[in-house]
Amino acid sequence: MASAALLFPLLAASPSPVVAAESATTGLQRAFAAASAEYQVPQSVLLGVSYLQSRWDAHGGAPSVTGGYGPMHLTDARTALATAPHHSEGTEDPRGDDARAPLRPAAPLPADAEIPARLRTLPEAAELTGLSREELRTDPAANVAGGAALLAAAQRALGEPLTADPADWYGAVARFSGADDTATAAAYADDVYDVIRGGEERTTDAGQLVALPARPGLAPDTGQLRRTGLRTASAAGTECPGSVSCEWIPAPYEQFGDNDYGNHDLGDRPAAQSIKYIVVHDTEGGWEGVLDLVQDPTYVSWQYSLRSTDGHIAQHVKAKDVAWHAGNWYINSKSIGLEHEGFLAFPDSWYTEAMYRSSARLVAYLAEKYGIPLDRQHILGHDTVPGPTAATVPGMHTDPGPYWDWRHYFELLGRPFQATARKNAGLVTILPDYTAHQPVYTGCTAKGEPCVAHGSSAVRLYSDHDENAPLIKDIGLGTTPTTGVNDLSSRVSTGQRYAVADRFGDWTAIWYLGQKAWFRNPAAQPTAVPANGLVVTPKDGVDSVPVYGRAYPEASAYPAGVPVQSVSPLPYRLPAGQKYVAGDKVPGEYYYAVTFATDAHRVVVGKDLYYEIQYGHRVAFVRAADVRLTSP
Repeated sequence: MASAALLFPLLAASPSPVVAAESATTGLQRAFAAASAEYQVPQSVLLGVSYLQSRWDAHGGAPSVTGGYGPMHLTDARTALATAPHHSEGTEDPRGDDARAPLRPAAPLPADAEIPARLRTLPEAAELTGLSREELRTDPAANVAGGAALLAAAQRALGEPLTADPADWYGAVARFSGADDTATAAAYADDVYDVIRGGEERTTDAGQLVALPARPGLAPDTGQLRRTGLRTASAAGTECPGSVSCEWIPAPYEQFGDNDYGNHDLGDRPAAQSIKYIVVHDTEGGWEGVLDLVQDPTYVSWQYSLRSTDGHIAQHVKAKDVAWHAGNWYINSKSIGLEHEGFLAFPDSWYTEAMYRSSARLVAYLAEKYGIPLDRQHILGHDTVPGPTAATVPGMHTDPGPYWDWRHYFELLGRPFQATARKNAGLVTILPDYTAHQPVYTGCTAKGEPCVAHGSSAVRLYSDHDENAPLIKDIGLGTTPTTGVNDLSSRVSTGQRYAVADRFGDWTAIWYLGQKAWFRNPAAQPTAVPANGLVVTPKDGVDSVPVYGRAYPEASAYPAGVPVQSVSPLPYRLPAGQKYVAGDKVPGEYYYAVTFATDAHRVVVGKDLYYEIQYGHRVAFVRAADVRLTSP
């Protein structure tokens, strides 16, 4: 959703066979040892920094969302290009309220801007090591050496000796983060030292086992932070946990034009309305452009932005207020929106571990504060938010897409997905092995062209237990289903739960969009695990019941002066005999807020009750009066 995005020429590059062969023979663990010896940086510091950047993955020489390469995430964004902001794409109205004219942001593309220092560490490493930029991008061993050289240079710049004691390197690690303020740098360094103290062992994306022995008693010299010369950023006014770095960059609540206003609505949550959801977005743009967009009163807003290089968080809208971000006013009025610096359609434009960790800490904090369950019916992707009406379904956004690692994210949240029932249970939780599960997607760089093979959280659905069978069709989209990276017609996502409809050999069928949908689920490499829970099914005596994209009150609930909002069904039905996993049971609710002055704002709560359900890829709602709740 930014007004500038960083795209890189090697985004679609496949891993080099030469580099892969060299990595296999030299060994990444030995590369860390060699770089440690050459640049006099403790090996545990190198390993800890690299883990927080990339979890030791090399990504085949492809760059991260901010142009970072290799295990050390050395950045080289000199070839950055501008592209359209996230909310300028498609027909989605980010506010998603029928009572107000649609908001169609059309932010202008910016002129070329100076690339921040945190996005230029690879050229600096090239100067320090004498290695070429190409080597630093594509050779993991060279990349590790470049990172070691940068750490050693930061240590010398602080006037600190190149000692063998990792406790003496806190300031250099803080500077390596690329952060320009002490709070962010300290949060990053603290994370690195947490990794060192706890130790880690992992097999990388290149199949290499890397280990960092635990140092439980390690106490770094945090006083070095005062000598880094970084600015002090105030966290005053923010609603963040103490374990992350956070600053207040407010979104403006201002009038403009012909009695119009933006870019959010004032509210009184959770006193007036409960907060039920957290919505995960990616920005489709770079950090600076993100901040420009959210500070424009004529456009859209969200509560928090998260930076990829170091996990820094900026808060823009208070939790009590309603941001315009998800394209569905019901969801907006009951959610908090998080924008993560990233790009959906570039599988190798990977997210850093620093950002995943920072985001998970923020979400865990918000979930505890507002009583939000940590599951996929409450922690939503923008791609799982339903269209509020039939007309809006085709234009809804699809971020963060199939390459966001939901499995790892929920592990960081402390709620890992796992089997919760016995074999052949009536429900399943979608749970592929992210790294090994690599379905083919198309359209990342050109329509119909295959994307680079990459791990994915999404599992593809077919109309029969055969990969040559037609893909499942979404009648709401009105298009022929494809393998396109943005086509949600026929796929489910990690952590989502569905009722089992059938089984055949290595295949499992679920109820999905009113259909029986099949996916491969072999015992040797399962893509789902048994689950428990409650389901809804139509009450006896009816053929099917309507499905809704929002839980709005009945007409009689609206007071004078508040226009009645239609309870309009989506182009879907829930047929008799089918079952769908049930989430919350909630009353119909609507927040009337279409004026700058808040005196006319009202929260309307009805008597009609709804169940939230996992209907297709997106969640949906059914009237409680239409269904019965049962065990599968």
